[in-house]
Amino acid sequence: MSEQGALEVLISQQMVTAMKAHDAERLGTLRLIKSALMNKAIEKRGAQKQIDASLTQPESEQVLSSMIKQRRDSIEQFTKGNRPDLATKEAAEIVIIEEFLPKALDEAGLAKLVAETLAELETTLGHKLSQKEMGPSMKAVQAKLQAAGVRADGKAVSELVKKALTS
Repeated sequence: MSEQGALEVLISQQMVTAMKAHDAERLGTLRLIKSALMNKAIEKRGAQKQIDASLTQPESEQVLSSMIKQRRDSIEQFTKGNRPDLATKEAAEIVIIEEFLPKALDEAGLAKLVAETLAELETTLGHKLSQKEMGPSMKAVQAKLQAAGVRADGKAVSELVKKALTS
């Protein structure tokens, strides 16, 4: 069974558990996850003209990360709109979605990884990196994160890389 198939099975099992426990919030979020993954698979199948176009692990993680980002944006908007009840609901959904993603790297670990990656890149290129090399620097850091099997918020990564390039 592929990793993607394992994720779908895990989500289905969790849905059954949530139904039995009468946990409507969790069940709703699990259904949203399953639906988003299915939509991405259908989109991929249509683009590639294939019958079986199951998602790879990175594609699944991308879908889940997008869901988290949408919820963070919603929390910001709900907070501005004085709707703490809806912001709380979105925050609870983020916690559930994060269960299916690799562990997030903490700020100290992320700063260390960014520093190491930029130092390696400087050694490879043979010169000090400048602000103009933000794109290749971000790409190198993202590749290192993926290779390590961890994830980090893109905005946090961007800020750390930018800070390192300006200093």
